[in-house]
Amino acid sequence: MSLTPTQPVQLLSDYSPYPFVLSQTRLDFTLSPRGTRVVTELDLAARNQITDLVLDGGKGLTLESLAINGTTLDAAHVSRDDETLTIAAAALPQGGFTLQTQVLIDPADNTAFEGLYQSGGIFCTQCEAEGFRHITFYPDRPDVMTTFHVTIRSDLPVLLSNGNPVSAGNGVAEWHDPWPKPAYLFALVAGDLKAVSDSFTTKSGRKVDLNVWVRPGDQDRAGFAMESLIKSMKWDEDVYGREYDLDVFNIVAVDDFNMGAMENKGLNIFNSKLVLASPETATDTDYERIEAVIAHEYFHNWTGNRITCRDWFQLCLKEGLTVFRDQSFTGDMRSAAVKRIEDVQTLRARQFREDQGPLAHPPRPDRYEEINNFYTATVYEKGAEVIGMLKRLVGDADYAKALDLYFDRHDGDAATIEDWLKVFEDATGRDLAQFERWYTDAGTPTLKMTEDWNDGTLSLTFTQSTPATPGQPDKPARVIPIAVGLIGPNGDEVAGTQVLEMTEPTQSFTFDGLATRPVVSALRGFSAPVMLDRQMDNATRAFLFAHDTDPFARWEAGRELAMSALVDLAQGRDAGAGYVHAIGALLSDGTADAAFRALCLALPSEDSIATRLAALGITPDPDAIHAARSGLALRVAETHQDLLASLFDRTEVTGPYSPDAASAACRSLRIAALGLLARIDGGQRAKVLFGTASNMTERMAALAILLRLGKGSAELQALYDEFGGNRLVMDKWFSIQPMAARPEDAVRIAEQLAQRDDFDWKNPNRFRSLLGGLAANHAGFHAADGSGYQFTADWLIRMDAVNPQIAARMSTAFETWSRYDDSRKTHALNALERIAGLAGLSRNTREMVSRMIAVGT
Repeated sequence: MSLTPTQPVQLLSDYSPYPFVLSQTRLDFTLSPRGTRVVTELDLAARNQITDLVLDGGKGLTLESLAINGTTLDAAHVSRDDETLTIAAAALPQGGFTLQTQVLIDPADNTAFEGLYQSGGIFCTQCEAEGFRHITFYPDRPDVMTTFHVTIRSDLPVLLSNGNPVSAGNGVAEWHDPWPKPAYLFALVAGDLKAVSDSFTTKSGRKVDLNVWVRPGDQDRAGFAMESLIKSMKWDEDVYGREYDLDVFNIVAVDDFNMGAMENKGLNIFNSKLVLASPETATDTDYERIEAVIAHEYFHNWTGNRITCRDWFQLCLKEGLTVFRDQSFTGDMRSAAVKRIEDVQTLRARQFREDQGPLAHPPRPDRYEEINNFYTATVYEKGAEVIGMLKRLVGDADYAKALDLYFDRHDGDAATIEDWLKVFEDATGRDLAQFERWYTDAGTPTLKMTEDWNDGTLSLTFTQSTPATPGQPDKPARVIPIAVGLIGPNGDEVAGTQVLEMTEPTQSFTFDGLATRPVVSALRGFSAPVMLDRQMDNATRAFLFAHDTDPFARWEAGRELAMSALVDLAQGRDAGAGYVHAIGALLSDGTADAAFRALCLALPSEDSIATRLAALGITPDPDAIHAARSGLALRVAETHQDLLASLFDRTEVTGPYSPDAASAACRSLRIAALGLLARIDGGQRAKVLFGTASNMTERMAALAILLRLGKGSAELQALYDEFGGNRLVMDKWFSIQPMAARPEDAVRIAEQLAQRDDFDWKNPNRFRSLLGGLAANHAGFHAADGSGYQFTADWLIRMDAVNPQIAARMSTAFETWSRYDDSRKTHALNALERIAGLAGLSRNTREMVSRMIAVGT
């Protein structure tokens, strides 16, 4: 099936500056659910010669008036289509002028949650990437930056916008943002809200008022978000020297939000799941995620707001750098080693999968049809990895020097990747032309490593290759930092970590003067986002798992030991003895960090096993993979029952709940042990834990374990009886059932849940919970009869008509469809083509589906 793009493809090469300079924006809102009036005044001047003035603005804007310098424009000089409004050059005066528009919009009918909409009676906005054009006619592009003065008229008690408050009272509030910004950073919130307030004194002595705004009754769940904000502000001053620049910083929690959060200048709007937390309703993972996302959006104040991206092709400039900063922050707040492993797990699960499929694209793409489809793991997670490599190559001191130069040189700019790399070249004297390929080339490089030992000299030879990706068949060699260490036969380290800088397709490095042949610990700290192809037997993997001093490399050795066994088991071969033995040694190692041991006890996911099989040219069988993984876990449990039981008993955390890193680590290890023990005790310990736990972390973990055993109906009902009115807990309730179900039950359970009255599918969180839960059940989603594909396609079609962004993002459940057997591929292709054939399909979903269909046809 061939799908025609619904709009012209946007090309990086077509970029040109906006032909007008916008010096100030004044907005006046009179809020009403079905008829909000927006009066906009733009102070404009032609950049060079006067051309037609083209403003972005869609069908949802009812134009009531249009004037220049107070004089109504002749209709003959104005034209309009579904995307833009154009004023002929002949109607524009020489020199500067003020354009005034008055439009009417309907926030209550805005189910796409772009622009200005209502969420449970609260007016709020989401303008990234192109939402502002749904509010008023405007040059809605990131390189048009100006100051904003905003007036809000409403009888609602709280009226918020960007910047500093100017005045408030009698149903009117005025806000002024003195820092120039693009329209995508505009924000407005109005509603019945309560504030949890505090303050922060910057390093220069300025007091900043801090508020976390929530619905009445939620104040007791906003304290951790405030603590996280204060930690973030302090960390950014200490580590990056960045001080906050307004008098007030506001965060608002809303229930209906397409994204996690948004960094609007001085007024961050958050999905409520990333603000609200209490021990009874939130898990350790929720707490850590809240802390990280609060930090991420705050850090955007400098890496995204004060310096933004010139165009949307440069999205990874702000997102990759800010993700790297929030990862570093979490590592400092918790465990840097554990955080690094978790980040690599996320990268491999999401971004490597993206790189290996039809949706592959470079961190900075050179074309797109719908920009909302490029808020991807490649832009965010791989973008952060590129920053990490750059820091590793230049060193900490030169990285800090380059960042200071970046902030000094580009403050107030809309910058590019070239600007970013030029800063590093100027600060360090390095030539980064080859390094730039990490930004421009798609695909995950494979790094093949071979060893040669001769009379005290060890030679390591690396060969790099990157497979073809859509539109990029040939990939030149990249700069790859390879961190290695050498470990002696007795387990002692004989050479500490060194970073080898690879620049050629094939390159060798030597180590001289060695008394005995060492074991190589390669790619320490996951020093580059590559796949390491290294011939290694299980004895060597077990040795590294026992002795490697680098936490990531040690964890990786254990993972590869498990993966080797699972690949064999999934093909019907006996394997796993080495892994089971090595896990016993880990369980006995009381010196290892609890969170690290918990990570090591977790087997590779079923999807990652399928990915490995496909990479070996073997068609993955989801049912065989599930059986292999379950069988290996059972062997570990049976072999080490006493050790696991002792570990479960000894790691109980007593006293009041705390989400701190040490307590969370103990709970994670205890839960990992419980998951294994449940395979031999029938879930008895899990049932007891669910009934006695005082926190949601242990209750949800126990419930998931019971559901995997085909049990847990009483516990599900108990959770519903207690928290049926709590939207965030119910999102967990909807998600965990198809996710943890036995594969043969997953689709049936999802279908039943979809019929419930409280399946509020128009709420993005609830929709993601159910469909994402099913997609996470690998064998369940890829059911041989195609029922998982059919169910998902039905709901994507339904959601596309209401909220295209959510439909497009959830369509990635089909991303790997073409690697399975012919029968499953037929079912999946039928589902994709049914979506593609829908009349009126959004361009968001059409682009995603067409790219996935193309890879298999």
